Amino acid sequence: MELRNLGRSGLRVGPLAFGGNVFGWTVDEATSFRLLDAFVDAGLNLIDTADVYSHWAPGNKGGESETVIGRWLKRSGKRDRVVIATKVGGEMPGRPPRKDLSAAWIREEVENSLRRLQTDVIDLYQSHWDDPETPQEETLGAYAELIRAGKVRAIGASNFSVERLASALMLSAESGLPRYESLQPHYNLYDRSGYEGPLEDLCRREEIGVITYFSLAAGFLTGKYRSEADLSQSARGGRGMKDRLNPRGLRILDALDQVAKAHGVRPATVALAWLIARPGITAPIASATNPEQLQDLVAATRLTLAADEIRLLDEAGRQ
Repeated sequence: MELRNLGRSGLRVGPLAFGGNVFGWTVDEATSFRLLDAFVDAGLNLIDTADVYSHWAPGNKGGESETVIGRWLKRSGKRDRVVIATKVGGEMPGRPPRKDLSAAWIREEVENSLRRLQTDVIDLYQSHWDDPETPQEETLGAYAELIRAGKVRAIGASNFSVERLASALMLSAESGLPRYESLQPHYNLYDRSGYEGPLEDLCRREEIGVITYFSLAAGFLTGKYRSEADLSQSARGGRGMKDRLNPRGLRILDALDQVAKAHGVRPATVALAWLIARPGITAPIASATNPEQLQDLVAATRLTLAADEIRLLDEAGRQ
């Protein structure tokens, strides 16, 4: 599997990332271990998680995903074969209800993530959400300390506006502080307007690695939601699916069906292959809850779409 540069970080990652939000939520530990083993055995290496995953599940408090990954790392001995990406700054139960990228919280929470992950270094440590209450110089300074201490290799951002990402990059260049080497935007064949345009232009110009989340539009692009009657099929309850069941959404599903049929694959595979082929995208993030789903995801890394197929999908999804 050909690896890709993650920004200018020196990290090399496969063209697909495993989304760890399902660990400790919709996937038990034994199944999580099997999925992670199969993912790595397929030649892929980027595993994305966050300290807050999955606090929303009944009985959880956050950190469950990192804990599962840490136990897998210890059991499998595959730490040197993977790139671990986690996040800090999201709202955690039991703490003030705010996005927090203060130096004090970053210093405290990185130790918790390292402990849960059972590793001595986080490959990619990401600001989960922007924190307008904390000066960016303070946040980047805290990351600089962690990099000097060998606890973090590179940093990334998630859910940043083009203005805030640009100002952070300028501050890094002017002050010698580490720069965000990656961005996690909400982006897929259906949801395009938040990334395409100035934010995409900035990332490509500055060689920022782009790791998309909700790459399958929370399951819509798998094709399993075709009518309101289908909305009860998911553990997520089909959240947000009803709004996508519109003429444009159905047009996208039809285009995915056409391309999938031509290649003998599932619509999800095509939707991810479209992202993988898009200039500037390093790796879409996608989650699987069973081996069959994972096979469909991995198949996207082997699917080469023809130019006319990419045009068909582009036109179907154009906003």
